[in-house]
Amino acid sequence: MDTDADDRIAAGVTALSERAAERAGDEFTRAAWLSLADPRPAEDLSPFADDDRGWVGEGLRWLVVAAVAYRVAGRDTRASRRGVEGIAVARDLHTSFSHPAQRACLDEFVADCRVAAGMDDADAAYRAAEDAYREAADAVDDPHRRATSPLFRAAAAPIQQVARGPANGEIAVEWDDLHGPDPSDSGAFLARRATYKRQRFPSLLDRAVDAGRLAAPRGTTEYGNDSFRCPDCGSTDVNWTAGLTLCLRCSAPMERA
Repeated sequence: MDTDADDRIAAGVTALSERAAERAGDEFTRAAWLSLADPRPAEDLSPFADDDRGWVGEGLRWLVVAAVAYRVAGRDTRASRRGVEGIAVARDLHTSFSHPAQRACLDEFVADCRVAAGMDDADAAYRAAEDAYREAADAVDDPHRRATSPLFRAAAAPIQQVARGPANGEIAVEWDDLHGPDPSDSGAFLARRATYKRQRFPSLLDRAVDAGRLAAPRGTTEYGNDSFRCPDCGSTDVNWTAGLTLCLRCSAPMERA
């Protein structure tokens, strides 16, 4: 079932496909607010609930992506506002979640917001998240399950989206990049997320800002689909995302061949 937030996400992705980054930032902001107010409409889930899955993370995701879109558009003040909002929400949710690994993920979001908004102290914020993950280790029975929950997936999505641009639309941030090699060491396994972002997210974002382009999120893809052709770059590689048919390579709307 499509929700109002889904409509706003689709509008934001449409704006990215049209190289309208500021409008994309506006639409992703609206998606964030809607997701924060009603994170799971079908279940009437409160955003303040101690939710083991962390569906409210989608709202934080879109605040981060909105800040990135504004940075790409050269609207740094508006990006800073989204960053401040995201940090405030993440800190507020700290009082809602009882699981220490989820609170560590919120610390990770705080650092993401600082990077996306071009704020100071992102490095220290990521290091604080790393420490929080290590301290949460004894409370994590299944780190793989935790890392694939909606909250953690939402926290992984912005850097994955930003990284697609310099990688010709491919997946440039893999699961193994974000997580340690040994799931039996829960703290190190999860802390790797913050370590990797600390090392890579700022430079990836700088490249997107310099290029003046943010790639659309990656959805279902197909290579060499001769039914479609990109009018901008000529590719026949397709990315179906947010209900749209886009070029996998440059995120332009595809045309029927």
